[in-house]
Amino acid sequence: MRNVIGQYMPLDSPIHRLDPRLKGVAVLIYLVLAFIVRSIVGYAILGFFLLLFIKLSNIKIGTVLKSIKPIMFIIVFTLVINLFFNATGTPVFELWIIKITDRGIITAVKIAVRLVFLLTGTSMLTLTTTTVDLTDAMERLMKPFKLVKFPVHELAMMMTIALRFIPALTDETDRIMKAQKARGASFDEGNIISRAKAMVPLIVPLFVSVFRIATDLAIAMESRCYHGGEGRTRMKVLHMKASDYIGMLIFAVFTGLIIADAA
Repeated sequence: MRNVIGQYMPLDSPIHRLDPRLKGVAVLIYLVLAFIVRSIVGYAILGFFLLLFIKLSNIKIGTVLKSIKPIMFIIVFTLVINLFFNATGTPVFELWIIKITDRGIITAVKIAVRLVFLLTGTSMLTLTTTTVDLTDAMERLMKPFKLVKFPVHELAMMMTIALRFIPALTDETDRIMKAQKARGASFDEGNIISRAKAMVPLIVPLFVSVFRIATDLAIAMESRCYHGGEGRTRMKVLHMKASDYIGMLIFAVFTGLIIADAA
């Protein structure tokens, strides 16, 4: 759970110092580009940009790959489905009802690589941006929706709380699991039904703990006179710097190359 979202790593790098609004928009565009690439050249450009992003962030490649480890089952499952159930193309292997074609292999590899790019790209955003900066950027980007009375600040606050709760809930889950195991509970033995039943002693105290934390947080916010975003000021105001405009230019060139290749 901790690695699915990606924990922020407090390092000093050009990527960490970029404006969070720029990084958020860049990642969204990157996700769209990952779906429109078709050729090997396009995938190579995507991979090169991602590796450059990781290199400039001073984050080890192993740390980034940990973020896709919990989702590896989905990647492998998608790879197998496209490999064995795509009957189009020239057969390269046949055995009884199993039929693998050249087009099936290419499609399976492309989808698997695309999933890796998507997960790694989103993880890099959270690894290089604090949750506060991320939600501030989202609130600033969604500011035009205030004209139609959309609760932008409240949504950003909810996102901040949700992201901050993830590591706390992970630690709470680990604590409860260790306590239950110390009392003789087993979570990895028996069939799937037995394992599901064994999760009940874990889920019930976890829900109780979640409601307790939520209640404490609500009381703390009310005691500090929190009444939403109306009239609130900011301690940290976001400003675009020269490095942000350089990063924007580099990303624009990268986007142009991908679109030109896909056209």
